[in-house]
Amino acid sequence: MLKRIASGILIVTVALIAQAQTYTWRNVQIYGGGFIVGIVFNQTEPNLVYTRTDIGGAYRLDNATGRWVPLLDSISWDDWNLTGVASIATDPVNPNNVYIAAGTYTNEWTTQNGAILRSTDRGATWQRTMLPFKIGGNMPGRGAGERLVVDPNRNSVLYLGAPSGNGLWRSTDSGVTWSKVTSFPNAGNYVQDPADPNGYLTDNQGLYWVTFDKRTGTPGNATQTIYVGVADRGTSIYRSTDAGTTWSAVSGQPTGFLPHKGVLDTTGGFLYVAYSDKGGPYDGEHGDVWKLNTATGAWSLISPIPSSNTNDNFFGYSGLSVDRQNPNTIMVTGYSTWWPDTQIWRSTNGGSTWSRIWDWTRYPSRSFRYTQDVTAAPWLKWPATPLCGGGRPGAEVNPKLGWMTESLEIDPFNSNRLMYGTGATLYGSTNLTTWDQSPTSQITIRVMAQGIEETAVQDLISPPSGAPLISALADITGFRHNDVNVVPTAQAAPVRGMSVSLDYAELSPLYIVRAANGDTANCEKSLAVSTDGGTTWAAVSSQPSGLTGGGSVAVAATGGGKIVWSPAGVGVFYTTGGGKTWTASTGIPAGARVASDRVNANKFYGFKSGTFYVSTDGGKTFAARATGLPLNGPVRFKAVPGREGDIWLAGGAEWDNTYGLWHSTDSGTSFTKLANVEEADNIGFGKAATGQTYVALYAAAQVAGVRGIFRSINAGQTWVRINDDQHQWGRAGETALTGDPRIFGRVYVGTNGRGILYGDGQ
Repeated sequence: MLKRIASGILIVTVALIAQAQTYTWRNVQIYGGGFIVGIVFNQTEPNLVYTRTDIGGAYRLDNATGRWVPLLDSISWDDWNLTGVASIATDPVNPNNVYIAAGTYTNEWTTQNGAILRSTDRGATWQRTMLPFKIGGNMPGRGAGERLVVDPNRNSVLYLGAPSGNGLWRSTDSGVTWSKVTSFPNAGNYVQDPADPNGYLTDNQGLYWVTFDKRTGTPGNATQTIYVGVADRGTSIYRSTDAGTTWSAVSGQPTGFLPHKGVLDTTGGFLYVAYSDKGGPYDGEHGDVWKLNTATGAWSLISPIPSSNTNDNFFGYSGLSVDRQNPNTIMVTGYSTWWPDTQIWRSTNGGSTWSRIWDWTRYPSRSFRYTQDVTAAPWLKWPATPLCGGGRPGAEVNPKLGWMTESLEIDPFNSNRLMYGTGATLYGSTNLTTWDQSPTSQITIRVMAQGIEETAVQDLISPPSGAPLISALADITGFRHNDVNVVPTAQAAPVRGMSVSLDYAELSPLYIVRAANGDTANCEKSLAVSTDGGTTWAAVSSQPSGLTGGGSVAVAATGGGKIVWSPAGVGVFYTTGGGKTWTASTGIPAGARVASDRVNANKFYGFKSGTFYVSTDGGKTFAARATGLPLNGPVRFKAVPGREGDIWLAGGAEWDNTYGLWHSTDSGTSFTKLANVEEADNIGFGKAATGQTYVALYAAAQVAGVRGIFRSINAGQTWVRINDDQHQWGRAGETALTGDPRIFGRVYVGTNGRGILYGDGQ
C-alpha cells in the first residue's frame, strides 16, 4: 500500500520478518582510546580487578589471558546514559559481588537518573536500582573517588557519595534499596564554572570518596569508623565513629584544596589524602599531599613538591595508592602536569622522601626511571604537533607517560604490579620494585589495555578496495585498519583531534577525504586528503575562513580533487583542485549535511531541516527538492553504490512523525517512508546476498517495537535483527554504521565509548 503525504513523498507499507539472525560480534582492535577513570582491585581475592571509563562502561580483567572483559554491553538504546560509570565497588567479603554507580551526565543532556547496578556473578549479569538523582560518570571531577564502597566487615552495607548536592547515601540490603544519610553535614559546594552556558561545568561536584577503617569492625558487624571526602575547599574531610550514625569534621585538617583521593593504611593507621585546587581531570594548578595519623589526630604535609613552591608546583595531586604488602610505600600522580609529561612519585618511607619517574637534568633534557613499551598499541606514539610561532621544543618524548592520570593502583597482593589510567589508554608495570634498587633503576611500563575499546566513533567507511575499514574518531583522530583484528600502527595524520566525517570516491576508492575539528592555533587544518587509501594523508593547502569545526565532507564518485565540504560555522563550499582553493556553493544553507552520488561525479546531495538539496554541477549550485523530511534530530543519508540517484535517509526525533527510514530513487526529488521501520537513525550498505542484485541494508533502527541493528537483503521489504539483548552497546550505530562491500553479512558499528564493533553472519 502506498500513500502520498507531501511534496512527492510516499509512505510504503511492506511485509516484515522480525526473526533474529545469529551473528558473531567482536571489537575492531585498537586497545584503549579513551579516559581510564578508575582502577579497583579486590582486597581479598588476588587478580580480581575492575576498571571504569567515563562513557564506555566497565571491565573486569581476565587474568589468564591478560584481556579485559566488557561488562555493560547489554545497556540498551534508551538507557545509553548508564554506559557512564562514576564508581565501581568490588565486595571484599564475597568477591562474586560487584556494584556500579552508573550514569553519564547530571545536566540537561539526559533526562535519566543514575542507577546502582549490582551483580552476583562478577558482572556477567546485572540487576538495577534507579536513584532519585542523576550520576555523572562523564562530568567534571570524575577522576576522584571511589564514591561507591562496600563495608569490608558487613558487606550488605554500601555507601555512595552523590554529586549535585545530594549528599551521602546508604544501602543496608546489598544495594537493593537506598536512603539518604540525613546526619551527614556537608553535600559539597565546589562548582567548576557557575557561568557555563552549556550547564556542563555548573554542577556541584558533591562527595568524592568514602573510605572505611576496617580495623573498627568485626566480620558480620558494621565498620564503625568511616571517612568521607567532600568537594569543598574549606572543611572537606568528615568522619563517623559510630557506623555512620553521626558525623563530624576531622580536626586540624588542611583547607584551600579539594580532596581527590583518600586512602587508609590499615596497618599503620594513616589516612593519606591527595589534594588539588580544581576538580579535574583537565584542570589543576596547585595541590598538596597530607597524611593523618588516625591515632593521634596529627596531620603532616608530605607533598613531593608542596604548593608553597609556586615555581615547581603547577598541578594537582591524584592517583594515590598504598602498597598493601609494604604500607610505607605510597605513590601519587601529578594528574594535571600536561607538559612535558604527567608525573608520578614514589615514597618508601611514608612520604618523608620521594623519587619521581622523570627528572630534569639540564633543560630540555630529562632523566627517566622507566622504559616504555607500546608495541601492543603503537599508535600511542602520537603524531608530532606543528607549533605556530615557537613553543617549548625538545622536552617532550614520544610516547608520553600519559595525561589525566587520576587513577593509579598498586596490586594489593603483588608489589611489583602497577596499573594507571590515562586519557588514552591503560598502562602498567610488573617490575615496579625495580624502581627502588638504585637512583638509575628503570621499571618497564607497557600497555595493559588489551580488550578495552573506548573510542567514541564519529564515522566509518569500508571502501570496495584497499583497507577494509577506515574510521573517524573523537580525541584520537582515526585509523586505517588493514586487518580489523590487528591494532593499527599509527593514527591518521596530519589532521588530529576529533575527526567527524569521511568519504571515498566510489569509482576511485583510494581517494579519501577526512574532515576534523582542527586546531588552527597549532597550524592544523580541518580537512585532509589521501590518494593511497588512507595510508598517508596531506592537509588541504587552504580552507574557508571562519570555520569552527569539520562538519561533513563528500568527494565526487571519480575523485580527482572534486570535493564538497560543509564545515561547521560557515557555509557549504566546493573545490575542483583538492582543496587548493574553495568557492562558496549557492542554494544550500550553512550547516547542511552533504554526500555524493556514487555514480555521477557531478552530482552531490545536501540535507538540512527537513529539506533535501541536489547539485548537478559538482557542488557549484544546489536546488531544493523534497521537503517534509525529518525536521528535528540528527539525520544521516547515503547514496547507493552503482545506482545513480538511489538514496537512503534515516533520522528524526521521537516526537516527530517523520522519524524513520526514507528512500529515494530519483535523486531526492521524492522520498518514500518505510512503514515497517518505526524509528531509524543510521543506514549502511554492504555486499548483496547470494541471488540478490541490491546491496544489503544495515540500519540502527526500531522494528516491530524492538530496538537494534537490523539487516535487509531485499531493499527494505523485510528486516531481521542481527544483534541481541546482550550486545546493544547503548546507542550503537547512531553516528557510524556501514556494511562491508566485499564480505556479505559483515557490518561495522560505531559506538560512543565502546569502540567499533563488527558483526559476521549469513
